[in-house]
Order: sequence, then structure tokens, then C-alpha cells
Amino acid sequence: MPGLLRGVARTAVVAGTATAVSNRVSRRQQGRWAAQQEYQAPAPQPAPPAERYAPPAADMTSKIEQLKQLGDLKAQGILTEAEFEDQKRRLLGS
Repeated sequence: MPGLLRGVARTAVVAGTATAVSNRVSRRQQGRWAAQQEYQAPAPQPAPPAERYAPPAADMTSKIEQLKQLGDLKAQGILTEAEFEDQKRRLLGS
């Protein structure tokens, strides 16, 4: 019986050691994978302030030119007052 008990004890020690090593390896791999994902994934950039999206000056110049053309068309009688106001609203986006 002592030989059988010794064999069971040895098996328990080997199984416990194998489990501990396996768990440690798994934790180490998960840590490495997590570190790689953090390293590879860039941090999200903060949204730029709204003032950066102001329309460029060239866009405003073109709108002014279009308003002048609309005014000329109205002065020539090609556009009515209502048509002029409608086109002006569309142009200015309001």
C-alpha cells in the first residue's frame, strides 16, 4: 500500500505543478497580448475646436459675388423680390 500511496501523491504533485505553470503562462500571454493591443491601437484624438471649421475667406468672397449677381438680376427685373429673397436665403444657408 505504501507504493500506491507514493504514486498517488507523486501524481497529485505533478498535476498541481502543471496546473500552476499553465496558469502562469496563460496570464503572461494575456498580459503581453493586452500590451500589444494598447501599443498598436492609437489613442483617439480629441475633437478640434469648432472655430477651426469656419468657412474660408475665399468661400465668403464667392458668396458676396453671387449676392451681387442676384442684386443685378433683381435690378434688371429678371428676378422678383420674392425670388431674390429665396435665392439669398439658399445662398446664405439660413
